[in-house]
Amino acid sequence: MITRKSEAEWSGGLKDGAGKIKLGSGAYEGPYNFSSRFEGGAATNPEELMAASHAGCFCMAFSLFLGMANFTATRIHTTAAVKLEQIGGGFDITHIQLTMEAEIPGITNDQFQELAKQAKENCPISKALKAVPIELTATLV
Repeated sequence: MITRKSEAEWSGGLKDGAGKIKLGSGAYEGPYNFSSRFEGGAATNPEELMAASHAGCFCMAFSLFLGMANFTATRIHTTAAVKLEQIGGGFDITHIQLTMEAEIPGITNDQFQELAKQAKENCPISKALKAVPIELTATLV
């Protein structure tokens, strides 16, 4: 299989410094800093990028499991919320909330929920983040 790469560069101290994140594909390059990570500033941050990766991976995994069950989604929309909390003297990612809604012709809610659960458990990003509790709210529309 293929190995994906991205890079980051940082200059200065933690609070007064700044950095740049660049995806290996060239699809995104942008700034990050203390404010964007811990205070809601305008640049990106590692947790936001992790959330985007998880949401994208989950959508694809769910599409795979739907296809294996002979369903095709009209639309799958997933939001991932990565919670970063100060624990003691450091910071930890303590929870990930996946919220998905999908339009799938002909599927029952029970089938939908089971396939969504399988996708959450088997998405490669979910597997990589097993140390963090991951909750899924799935809504069939």
